[in-house]
Amino acid sequence: MAAAPTIMLRDDAALRVFDTGQGRLPIVFQHGLGGDAAQVAQNFPDGPSRRRLTVECRAQGGSGAGSRRPFSIEMFADDVLAAADAAGLDRFVAGGISMGAAIALRLAARHPDRVAGLVLVRPAWAFEAAPQNMRPYIDVAELIRRLPPDEARGAFASSATAARFRRQAPDNLASLLGFFERENATVFAEVMQAIAADGPGISRAAAGVLAIPTLVIGCGIDLVHPLVTARELAETIPDAIFTEVTPKAIDKDRHFAEIRAAIGGFLDRNFNNQDQS
Repeated sequence: MAAAPTIMLRDDAALRVFDTGQGRLPIVFQHGLGGDAAQVAQNFPDGPSRRRLTVECRAQGGSGAGSRRPFSIEMFADDVLAAADAAGLDRFVAGGISMGAAIALRLAARHPDRVAGLVLVRPAWAFEAAPQNMRPYIDVAELIRRLPPDEARGAFASSATAARFRRQAPDNLASLLGFFERENATVFAEVMQAIAADGPGISRAAAGVLAIPTLVIGCGIDLVHPLVTARELAETIPDAIFTEVTPKAIDKDRHFAEIRAAIGGFLDRNFNNQDQS
């Protein structure tokens, strides 16, 4: 990762852009909802042969929210494409985690001339907006916007949804509870509510004609990123490779190591570190 991010102005939002600035293979790789560039670095196999660009989306990481509304996956994808333009990346591999995967899918389908390959890690969306697995984000957002922080957190922690996550997906629950502690919780609640009700805006038919190397990574013990969603994407996108990794709830270190290995192997096999620009 670059020693320090640059700042890109989009509307009146100051967005942090991280660019490793090295390597012949350009990759644009995005974080998940509420994540940041550090989350990307944990999942992506950075190295001297790969140049990675990551934008911290509005109201996430160190990026400002700006005044433009509503937040949407389309907005975030447009911001990412603008950053790629500014960096001189004409053609690149697009990838991301969860929300970042939705952004990457949108970029690949809407800008096929720009995207040479696709990496979808723990996708939360396939083709429909507002999937049921994203409903807990809307619940959390509504509580944050309606109640004082401690009351909001307590109300969610004692809910039936939290009880189900505690039993079936404790790592997801930890993430959801963490949203109540954010310094920008109120504005981030707007982001959560809008993005959870959104989708990539890409039809099954559009995904079914993607003609680029694609890797889809999924794991179990995850109610927000269902394994069935990852499999659905892998079965729809022609010749996509599907890889299942160890769930974070079982072994976080192994989970991230397997993701990095899967992505690194995919990039080496399909691009051989060639310049895509």
